[in-house]
Amino acid sequence: MRAAIPVRSDYSGYDLRRLARTSDDANQTRRLLSLAVILDGGSRNEAARTGGVGLQVIRDWVLRFNAGGPEALLTRKAPGKTPILTDDQRARLAAAVEAGPRPYLDGVVRWRLVDLVQWAHEEIGVSISRHTLGRELHAMGFRKLSARPQHYAQDADAITEFKKTSAISSPRSASNKAGRQ
Repeated sequence: MRAAIPVRSDYSGYDLRRLARTSDDANQTRRLLSLAVILDGGSRNEAARTGGVGLQVIRDWVLRFNAGGPEALLTRKAPGKTPILTDDQRARLAAAVEAGPRPYLDGVVRWRLVDLVQWAHEEIGVSISRHTLGRELHAMGFRKLSARPQHYAQDADAITEFKKTSAISSPRSASNKAGRQ
């Protein structure tokens, strides 16, 4: 069995408990109290029970504490997944969307997500799903716009005739006008 990694000695158990009282981070408090048990002469198993973790986690906390002090025990934000598109690629995508497709070259007259996925694969060498590309475009401030549908057999003269108002007013509209005066 290997010897335990020693905890740095420039802090005492009392110092770690005092820091734990002033900490706003609950996880840092738990880590500091666990290490205070070790500095006060307790076993690593007791420290693990105090922190509610296993021995491997206590070892990781000791390594972090030795390397960076109490600040190293703060809860860190996970780095997350690296973005699929870089800033340069986003700029090229935005320029392509703003410019619109070139029918003779792109083979389409308006951009759809499927077309932009194909464009991204061919032009910037990125394989991206329609759903992800839609989220990227939405985050960049783009919205789906489409023209209002129009029936193919629509008659412009019928529309203007329909919009004309009747010269004869109905008794209902006359009573409404009298009530407003």
